[in-house]
Amino acid sequence: MQKRRRTVDANHMSLAAPDPLVDASVFRFAQRMGRLRASAIREILKVTEMPDVISFAGGLPAPELFPVEQFALACAEVLADDGPAALQYSVTEGYPPLRHWVCEYLERTNNIHCTPDQVLIISGSQQGLDLIGKVLLDPGDSVIIENPAYLGAIQAFDAYEANYLNVGTDDEGIVTEDLVRVLRTAKHKPKLLYLVPNFQNPSGITLTLRRRQEVVAIAEEHGIPIYEDDPYGRLRYSGQHIPSLTALSASRHCIYMSTVSKTIAPGVRVAWLVIPEPAVYEKVVPAKQAADLHTSSFTQRAVYAYARLPGVFESHIKEILPVYARRRDLMLEALQRDMPPGCTWTRPDGGLFLWLTVPPEVDTEELLALASKSKVAFVPGAPFWVNCDVRNTMRLNFSNASDEMIVEGIERIGNSVKAYLDGAR
Repeated sequence: MQKRRRTVDANHMSLAAPDPLVDASVFRFAQRMGRLRASAIREILKVTEMPDVISFAGGLPAPELFPVEQFALACAEVLADDGPAALQYSVTEGYPPLRHWVCEYLERTNNIHCTPDQVLIISGSQQGLDLIGKVLLDPGDSVIIENPAYLGAIQAFDAYEANYLNVGTDDEGIVTEDLVRVLRTAKHKPKLLYLVPNFQNPSGITLTLRRRQEVVAIAEEHGIPIYEDDPYGRLRYSGQHIPSLTALSASRHCIYMSTVSKTIAPGVRVAWLVIPEPAVYEKVVPAKQAADLHTSSFTQRAVYAYARLPGVFESHIKEILPVYARRRDLMLEALQRDMPPGCTWTRPDGGLFLWLTVPPEVDTEELLALASKSKVAFVPGAPFWVNCDVRNTMRLNFSNASDEMIVEGIERIGNSVKAYLDGAR
């Protein structure tokens, strides 16, 4: 530790302030901070917020579709009818009427049967990832994840020094034969299987019913809990609804998480964990208390006041779906028209993203620098890959751009890919 310089005069003794240029050694970071990196997406968004940039980088819902007027009425109702309680501290588990509504909603939309004492209201899905990591993971514990995987989960589990066992994916989702191989060859029993089965982030791929059934059976056989992350499940534009892993397993050894971020608005930061195992729930509650005491009393009540009105929430979702479906279709058409030979992409049935693979000689981090000169942005795929270095993929968000921006932006990306390939030859 740096010594402070003493200064003395005839009247008093004082300690001079340490030199700010050499005082950084006072702060000694935890070892786990060596693994934490700023999100590549968050860093790109700092640049792409300029108004003349067409950005497919963020996982952003369309702000023009937010139910501003209806939500304002819900907020006003909360303040008028229950203002003091809404602005006061509250219980960690969450606003009881909202927890009851979550149970009714999940049973109606996903055939998930749960009780309010199994529901924990959290401050956005990202907090759920952090809490489960905090409760279940010791340094070096293994988590099984898809490859590519959701970057936010990697960030959250990195904080608890997790080890990743990655399982390959194809057009039907996680490859169950590879899952079995990973489980049989693992040196230590994994703590968790983490999956985004519906319109996965980043790929947009949906885990098929057959594969879901196989995953549930494999996890049961090996005694591995499943963490089912389902933020996009209500955003289906084509195909048939597929039962959740939690419903297929009758909630046995499952944790289910979802949110209103994609169906109402992300700024309210209201999501929920369903934790049927009491011993796990009882550990997660104090872990949340240590983090934030409780999710905002006001926003919980506002979400409930909005969602409980007959038909309002479902009508809003019905308004969202055709807009996002059209934008997805426009992006798929533009890719077909503008991408050079050797490019492939996923065709998601819902969600917010699709996944573009360019020829292997293209490094999409270098491509982003080239594309930025044309005022267009995307997320390079490298940060989503675990335990391997894949440089020729990218994630594209179609929900947040207008029809015109999608057409123009994909043309710019296509031209950038062609220019990169021309320069490489």
